[in-house]
Amino acid sequence: MAFKLLVDQYADNEEFEIIKEEANNRAKPSYYVAGPYMMCEEVNKNKRIYDREEMRREVHRYTNEMINAKRSLGELGHGGHPEINLDRACHLVTELRNEGNTYIGKSKILSTPCGMIVQALIDDGVRIGMSTKALGKLTENYNGTNRVSDFRLIGVDCVADPSCPKAFVNGILESREFVIAEDGKFEESYDSFQDRISKLPRKNVEDYLKDQIMEFFQKISKVM
Repeated sequence: MAFKLLVDQYADNEEFEIIKEEANNRAKPSYYVAGPYMMCEEVNKNKRIYDREEMRREVHRYTNEMINAKRSLGELGHGGHPEINLDRACHLVTELRNEGNTYIGKSKILSTPCGMIVQALIDDGVRIGMSTKALGKLTENYNGTNRVSDFRLIGVDCVADPSCPKAFVNGILESREFVIAEDGKFEESYDSFQDRISKLPRKNVEDYLKDQIMEFFQKISKVM
């Protein structure tokens, strides 16, 4: 079973608090967003359930490796690959704390080009929200929900309209599958395979195809 790119929003935009801190009249104000970032043991809007203990471990890892190291960047909108695009970075997650089945997060809006867009949206009265981007495996339950396993949080992205990201990821992002490469990174399995077989050599075509198919199935077997 390959890893799926999972995008989930757990709260409506109205549930996020916008904090504007002004040190003095001369300094530029700092913008923060706080609210429900993640949820476990309850069915979310995409009919998925995250395990409590697995989410606890992953939040602990993400806090130690990303938040504490000030690497916990989030993008403006969702990218289509399991990594953070620095050109789209708009905020830095500064906190993830547990309250029952919910993890409350807080982010500082950056002074990057995308961060300035978010600040302008806030000043113009636009309600923004937060949506997680992660990798995991899905197991379908009898009631039509899916339980997530091998969950790995990539980041939390800033979104404006809950309905748009959901339609977008169902059609494009979540149709993509990934496997773990030898260096520990996630790479897109099917696109890589398709690209290789589209470049057939003029000689020894049969041997080339055999090698590519065997390599593809070896990658898939690592995550079965």
